[in-house]
Amino acid sequence: MKALYFEEHGGTDKLLYGDRPEPEPGPGEVRVRLKTAAFNHLDVFVLHGMPGIPIGLPHIGGADGAGVVDAVGDAVEGVEIGSEVVFDPGLSCGHCEFCLAGEHSLCLTFGVLGEHSDGTFAEAVVVAAQSLAPRPTHLSWEESAAFGLAHLTAWRMLINRGGLRPGETVLIHGIGGGVSMACLQLAKLMGARVFVTSRSGEKLRRAVELGADETLPADDHVARGVRRLTGKRGADVVVDSVGEATWMQSLKAAAKGGRILTCGATSGPNPTEELRQVFWNQLSIIGSTMGSRKDWRELVAAVEMHQIKPVVDTVLPLVEGRAAYERMEQAGQFAKIVLSIDG
Repeated sequence: MKALYFEEHGGTDKLLYGDRPEPEPGPGEVRVRLKTAAFNHLDVFVLHGMPGIPIGLPHIGGADGAGVVDAVGDAVEGVEIGSEVVFDPGLSCGHCEFCLAGEHSLCLTFGVLGEHSDGTFAEAVVVAAQSLAPRPTHLSWEESAAFGLAHLTAWRMLINRGGLRPGETVLIHGIGGGVSMACLQLAKLMGARVFVTSRSGEKLRRAVELGADETLPADDHVARGVRRLTGKRGADVVVDSVGEATWMQSLKAAAKGGRILTCGATSGPNPTEELRQVFWNQLSIIGSTMGSRKDWRELVAAVEMHQIKPVVDTVLPLVEGRAAYERMEQAGQFAKIVLSIDG
């Protein structure tokens, strides 16, 4: 099968397009013949190499995709060849204490498709049968590939872990990325007032078109702007997946008793901390990663009810995947970059 892959870590010059062995489904698994696949920041991190996370080489990236089931392994029931599907990109063992409790993203061996195993930047991928969901037919193939990892992460973080309530104020750093865009959509769906930040005036303008209530330039005055817009009160919920560059602003922007939600650190994992802000204002710092199968089913149901529609930035053929990586590296995208696998 044709695939976009790399044999050593480094920059986009390490990416190769060519033939790789076609995967075969094992017990409890299915093979999906992919139509489309979508990018996440994770794909760039995996290409560069992640300290402490061994990745088998050669490696195919990509966590998100949509396609047609064309083979099933042993012990798979209720999945028909020819079914159009999407899938949860989380990898869990299914039998540890956390999986048995329905908390699959806390699994002792939790991983992500395209990071801990070969992913979706190829003509076919093998996934767990339990991860499948029917493709929402009102979405295009490109949109179908674009709501997996990012929207699942946002759903768990805002709805499950963050307990977002109607009427609350939410600050989202770095609008334009997949998770931040998903958070904007979910927060508006929940009836929240949403502030977004970006260095790009164009991204801020487009965010307003998609429902953002207030926009702020991404600089050292974000917290001051939030205080001004809220009568000095601050934001009930702050979504920070940026890390080092924004963490102090998050602490200063949060209201007393506020919640700061984090699911990543695209600018670095070691921010300056101010513990007095945390204990004096009684802030809750809440970490979140991906989601459970229950979170996945709830997300897919919301998409099927036409409550959420992924935003697609750019569509490129698989053979031009290097350009997609470069666009992601440069943070030039607004929402999701998608690869067309079958041309």
